[in-house]
Amino acid sequence: MPEKISLLEKEIMSRVTDNELSCVAAFEIAGKLHIPESDIGAAADRLSLKLVNCQLGLFGYKPDKKIVKAQETVSAELKAAISNSLEDGRLSCIKAWEIAVKLNTQRFSVSCACETLKIKIKECRLGAF
Repeated sequence: MPEKISLLEKEIMSRVTDNELSCVAAFEIAGKLHIPESDIGAAADRLSLKLVNCQLGLFGYKPDKKIVKAQETVSAELKAAISNSLEDGRLSCIKAWEIAVKLNTQRFSVSCACETLKIKIKECRLGAF
């Protein structure tokens, strides 16, 4: 087990800039090492790294932390997909990603639609929120 941890930490540290690990890099590492994304988030915590540049625009941006903004309109198809995926009135991060794939749209667009619809996204796949 120590070899896997050290391999994970080595892989993470090779992608760190200014004590920050981007969401994209975290997912690339998880894919490369075939491990859950949450393991990357936990390792980043152990290494005292800051997760940045959430692919949904929800955290890790400067100066305002998040960049997601409400849209003027949300397509009926996207609204239905979000509504059908809600759990306790909120959308999980993984469901947001799945909707983006299903509708062939950007993850950020799903997040912006949620802002418009006043729906919170929960359970970051990396464990950031």
